[in-house]
Amino acid sequence: MSHDRVLRLLEDVARGALDPQHALDRLAWLPTAPVANNDNGNDGDGGSTDSGEIPYARLDLHRALRNGFPEVVFSAGKTVQQTVEICGRLKQHAGGFLATRADTATLDALEAAYPGVEVNRLARTAHMPSHTHAEDALTGTVLLLSAGTSDLPVAEEAAVTAAAMGATVERAYDVGVAGIHRLLEQGPVLQRASVIIVVAGMEGALPSVVGGLVAVPVIAVPTSVGYGAAFGGIAALLGMLNSCASGLTVVNIDNGFGAACAAIRILRAARRTD
Repeated sequence: MSHDRVLRLLEDVARGALDPQHALDRLAWLPTAPVANNDNGNDGDGGSTDSGEIPYARLDLHRALRNGFPEVVFSAGKTVQQTVEICGRLKQHAGGFLATRADTATLDALEAAYPGVEVNRLARTAHMPSHTHAEDALTGTVLLLSAGTSDLPVAEEAAVTAAAMGATVERAYDVGVAGIHRLLEQGPVLQRASVIIVVAGMEGALPSVVGGLVAVPVIAVPTSVGYGAAFGGIAALLGMLNSCASGLTVVNIDNGFGAACAAIRILRAARRTD
């Protein structure tokens, strides 16, 4: 459910095309759309499906109204069929969808099912832009920095998510502290960013360096990249949490999606204060 859809519903009531009770009934059930196997795509009464099967998913269609983010499909752990069906229902209700952590088979199926979907195989994402409920363009730039090339899948997940939510995105990759001059060469890019997402594995030092160079919010993303003592990203996570750069924000290991959502919240809050 989007602001536009609620507005059209209210306009239908205002011109007499829909009585208030029916509008209330639709608003009562529209927040949730159950999805089950062999379902024909109708939402039923909001808690059941026409197939009579127990839903394996219940789409949160009012999430965009509450916090500005539509529901995003986390594909890991879902079957290919489930992801394709859920994305189709989101497309039906919201005009588009974003799927993350999709494997090759799922990305292939989404490409086949939805012509025009934007697939990023490095990021493991599939984005179908909504032409009916497009995100408002945000003022400011989200800059993605990666310490190394091995961090790119997480960095690209953040980049795709931020762009899908309406942000302008810039990238500067492979600028880790092992060759600090590579970061310092990016001075103009750093200075024009509104929010910086820094993605790093190993010891996770890059966000601390960046946090000491800029005045804008810095969001640190530890990755599971590294040798044995990196403990699957725990070393980078602890290094970022203990950063001496004041005000650094840290998200979970490999959570590029969460970092992008945090960046979007920052840009939206800045817009409200303008």
